[in-house]
Amino acid sequence: MGDAFFYIQKIVTILGKMRRLEGVTMKKLWKSVVLCVACLWMSHSAAAGPVDNSQYAELLSAHVRNGVVDYAGLKKKEATLDGYLAVLQKVHAEVLSENEQIAYWINVYNAWTLKLILKNYPGISSIRDIGGVFQSPWKIRFVKANGTTLHLDEVEKVILHRFREPRIHFAINCASKSCPELLNVPYEGAQLEKQLTQQTRTFLNDERFNRLEGKKLYVSKIFDWYEDELGDAASYVSRYAKAGLAQKIQALGDDVQVRYLKYDWSLNGK
Repeated sequence: MGDAFFYIQKIVTILGKMRRLEGVTMKKLWKSVVLCVACLWMSHSAAAGPVDNSQYAELLSAHVRNGVVDYAGLKKKEATLDGYLAVLQKVHAEVLSENEQIAYWINVYNAWTLKLILKNYPGISSIRDIGGVFQSPWKIRFVKANGTTLHLDEVEKVILHRFREPRIHFAINCASKSCPELLNVPYEGAQLEKQLTQQTRTFLNDERFNRLEGKKLYVSKIFDWYEDELGDAASYVSRYAKAGLAQKIQALGDDVQVRYLKYDWSLNGK
């Protein structure tokens, strides 16, 4: 739309130097220009509505159960996923509200991760099998969104990082068993606060990923990788942990010993 306004401005500048053009008064000309701008604005506003996640919702509902992905079944519906990815490409994220932008970019990350797995499935047991020795799967420039092409690390560590919302790390999914579970519904701006809180609570209260044994608090490597965003692991876990666990962690105070669990990069499929 910016290009359209540029050309309108140029036309008006040129015609503004003319008193008359074939009997058309400048007043009538301005009315035409204003009408054109109004039409462009309405068209742009309509395109700036909530992202249509219906295709993605259909896929997640049918092929994700408790964080486990049915990749074989999803492979048969890859055309539907491609249709959704095409929708994501056309979105102008900058015109969305902040919550809608966060939801959009989380969906971009998760949906394109699914696409990356399907492009190489079957035949892989981990996302790290993709990309070869010299290229990480998170550095492959294949993510088409917001009118550009990115890699997954850019989505997570550059774009999403700007929002200063640490709970994002419990929403994005890297197709691995130690990752926070892939939610079986899309993220939506209107539901984002509830979704992020629930995902964070679910992950931090799952003893496979975070647990207290005596004075030792075993936590996910996510707390090591993103310490600058999440801060002290014990404090963060106690904030979202169930009452009993939170009280035990708080009672230990400075005596709590944080340990990082080994990360399981096995594919999060059946």
